[in-house]
Amino acid sequence: MDSRTTVERAQRLKQLHAEYKPLVLPTVWDAWSARAAAEAGFPALTVGSHPLADSRGADDHEGQTFEEVLAAVKPIIAAVDVPVSVDLEAGYGQEPADLVAGLIEIGGVGLNIEDTVHSDGGRVRSTQEHASYIAGLRAAADDAGIPVWVNGRTDLFLHAEDALSVLGEAIERLRALEQAGADSVYPVGIQDNDDLLVAVTGAVAIPVNSTAHPVRHSLERFRRLGVGRVTYGPLLQIAMTSAMKDMLRPWAP
Repeated sequence: MDSRTTVERAQRLKQLHAEYKPLVLPTVWDAWSARAAAEAGFPALTVGSHPLADSRGADDHEGQTFEEVLAAVKPIIAAVDVPVSVDLEAGYGQEPADLVAGLIEIGGVGLNIEDTVHSDGGRVRSTQEHASYIAGLRAAADDAGIPVWVNGRTDLFLHAEDALSVLGEAIERLRALEQAGADSVYPVGIQDNDDLLVAVTGAVAIPVNSTAHPVRHSLERFRRLGVGRVTYGPLLQIAMTSAMKDMLRPWAP
């Protein structure tokens, strides 16, 4: 993809976040699912690491190399005419500049980066370490002249036995990511908790991303709670898998 098209798609993705409250980016995993979502009317998409890995017989949690992910995502981006963001897990051990360069080379215009470092025993980055990585991504995108959308994810709620007990720490981390240059933040694991969603959406000035189930959750609920961005994680693929099994089961021997 030429650089002009990449810049235009990056600018479009930024504009869409301002236009839609929330912006829903269906989480896709191959060219077929990307085309289906785009043809359903969605103006932007995201590639999820979990469904991508499942579609390729690989493990999530950085079970693929960065090069393998780029090779798998390139035809997905080429299959559609809308901006595509990519879940890049914790960065596959790459320096921020190399991560951004690889993404831009295949036409990606947004990324999701988490603080659980699976390649390093599943440790969780400190607030400062994660913010520094986000700042590096922002600087690399600025240097490249492409406004890559950076979605800064934290897994603090996901790892906690009691999500409420880490609310203060999570808010501190989300604010640090915002200050470091994240365009949106993604506190994973609280999509069913109205109080926690209200707390985090009220704590930052940038869009808060929430995971959603395409059938069980309501877009209007997320809008009411102040969520600015919605992705499906692995839940769309899981829902489609269940539907496929239901269709096929009567035909099984």
